[in-house]
Amino acid sequence: MPDAETRYAIDPATTKTLDTEQLRSHFHIGGLFVEGEIKMIYSHYDRLVIGGAVPGSGTLTLDKVPETGTTSFLERREMGVLNIGDTGQVTIRGEAHTLERGEILYIGMGNGDVVFSGAGRFYILSAPAHRTCPTKLVRLDQAKKVPLGSKEQANERVIYQFLHPDVVETCQLVMGYTQFIPGSIWNTMPAHVHDRRMEAYLYFDLPEDQRVIHLMGEPSQTRHIVMANEEAVISPPWSIHSGVGTAAYTFCWAMAGDNIDFTDMDMVPMGDLR
Repeated sequence: MPDAETRYAIDPATTKTLDTEQLRSHFHIGGLFVEGEIKMIYSHYDRLVIGGAVPGSGTLTLDKVPETGTTSFLERREMGVLNIGDTGQVTIRGEAHTLERGEILYIGMGNGDVVFSGAGRFYILSAPAHRTCPTKLVRLDQAKKVPLGSKEQANERVIYQFLHPDVVETCQLVMGYTQFIPGSIWNTMPAHVHDRRMEAYLYFDLPEDQRVIHLMGEPSQTRHIVMANEEAVISPPWSIHSGVGTAAYTFCWAMAGDNIDFTDMDMVPMGDLR
């Protein structure tokens, strides 16, 4: 059975009173990728589940998770799986899907147990669902690519949209990743909020001796969390979504909430940040 931890949703007024360790205890997620284990965080923000599975030389099975209160994990949920390791397999209903590094598998509601094997390092995102959509493996060349930014603003990057209405049908989960060109480090500045949807980030492809400063909080009450490679963070719907690294990096973003409109965001003027 997966090792799961519950994280409760807290409001902006409470968040601005927290010190560094308290802030990290609510929003920072470390230790997701442990060989031979499935680790999971059950967030009360839109009931998103954030997890990691590293099968190593064996296999790992994701079946029942007590925190969902259902007989099987996918009984009322959908799931996206990103491989950030070497080639691995994810098996659903007896069908093995081979994931190369950087590929994402979408698994629809009601598909039963999920079995992980091979040399993959699997990042798991799961949201509640009310209908079943077809399971589909999205390869890198099938993702929608959106180049953004400039060298002058140190934010030259490519957004790869995988679980997106233009690529694959999902119930409510939206997922992909953003990859920075070497020399660029800023993600989304001016910052934005989207109160209709929460978000989670996994920072990876970051050298071990480098860090990302993840920015969060209300625009008038910003806070930061220092992130290392392969660490994740919960970004509440009322928070700004932004960050900057000491080197180029990649981050996987995933959203759940009222809609699946990737462009539904409210930009925050630079002069309003505090």
